[in-house]
Amino acid sequence: MFERLSDKLTQAFNKLIGKGRVTEESLKEALREVRLALLEADVNFAVVRDFLKTVSDKALGQEVLKSLSPGQMVIKVVNDELTSLMGGSFQGLAFPQRPPLVVMLVGLQGSGKTTTAAKLASLLKKQSHRPYLIPADTQRPAAIEQLRVLGAEAGVPVHPSDTGHSPVELARDGVIQAQRDGLDVAIIDTAGRLSIDEGLMEELANVKKASNAHEILLVADAMTGQEAVAIAKDFNDRLDLSGVILSKMEGDARGGAAMSMRAVIQKPIKFLGTGEKLDALEPFHPERVASLILGMGDILTLIEKAQEHVDQEQAKEFAEKILKEGLNLNDLKAQLQNLRKVGTVKDIIDKLPGLGKLKKLKDAQPDQRELVRMEAMLDSMTKEERLHPEIIDNSRRKRIAKGSGTKPQEVAQFLKTFTDMKRAMREAGRGRGIPGILKNLLR
Repeated sequence: MFERLSDKLTQAFNKLIGKGRVTEESLKEALREVRLALLEADVNFAVVRDFLKTVSDKALGQEVLKSLSPGQMVIKVVNDELTSLMGGSFQGLAFPQRPPLVVMLVGLQGSGKTTTAAKLASLLKKQSHRPYLIPADTQRPAAIEQLRVLGAEAGVPVHPSDTGHSPVELARDGVIQAQRDGLDVAIIDTAGRLSIDEGLMEELANVKKASNAHEILLVADAMTGQEAVAIAKDFNDRLDLSGVILSKMEGDARGGAAMSMRAVIQKPIKFLGTGEKLDALEPFHPERVASLILGMGDILTLIEKAQEHVDQEQAKEFAEKILKEGLNLNDLKAQLQNLRKVGTVKDIIDKLPGLGKLKKLKDAQPDQRELVRMEAMLDSMTKEERLHPEIIDNSRRKRIAKGSGTKPQEVAQFLKTFTDMKRAMREAGRGRGIPGILKNLLR
């Protein structure tokens, strides 16, 4: 997500960084490219106009003009304004003094409400909450059964709903049951329509009133861009939303909805859906997203993901070894399983400061399916070959390919990818790159 926008903005700001001073003309030229990049990313036109005016006013201020590295100061201004544009800081769920917190999910049909309900329950359970899922979508025949299945997968209790009761009754009774069972979050999955209509809005208003919902969260499909923003405005006008969950962010390389939503409806984006699995829901941190858009990585989210899956002592030992001896194929083999749990190689590289900008490494990124093939190739190598891959000649490549069900050319490409990765890590490791990150993690 944001890949296309990030590439365009990096190109625009690279021209400023190399200059000794920032003039009004050079700033205008850079901001012209930023404007085109934002519009191409499907960011709302009025939002782009106001954003660029604020950046221009601040970037031409005395603090920037007198800076020793004005190009970098301009990027700092842009980073700060992007963060402010998207809400400033993470705004989570507001828990009441007396549980349960009642969360009502609304949105159009196909936006991903039912899956998002289960994802949110799974996330809250990991945070030691006790969530309860309430299916109140009686319009779509499979919706109730779908939530039952997802709830079982997440290990979260689901209210015994059926289509013989109205959504209002299901929501009210579900909240009462959550309270009786001592559960602290009740998540209501509501019905959607193909488009907004009066019947839908009246039903949702009645569900809101009957359940005394504390949080009304719109689940909006990020891939619809400005249409998602328009839908959010309509729902907010009718229901007074408390926030937004943007679903399907993994398929949106533009990011226009995420950057426009807060400015247009003045309600925060609280979570991002980043995949189909139950753990693919992330809190929305504007400052981290701004950093990611500007090519600075998102190391904090990466660390948080790793902490969910990786043994901390084991990770510390691995980091110390890498600092002392560098990376070899034995290390890669040992860490691949953890890597697959944390995310795709592309996700990880994009989140590491410095690495996401290295074109050679980006071109060499394997996808998740290739990780399985990589493991098979590594299993077909001897320990010596993994320690000293330079000894792998043509005959060894053929043997490794035969043992892993791959082709010799694929083995050669894998070894080249590994070499490129090592080189990129060394390049990014000068100063504040990878070794610096590892040292900070070891403190």
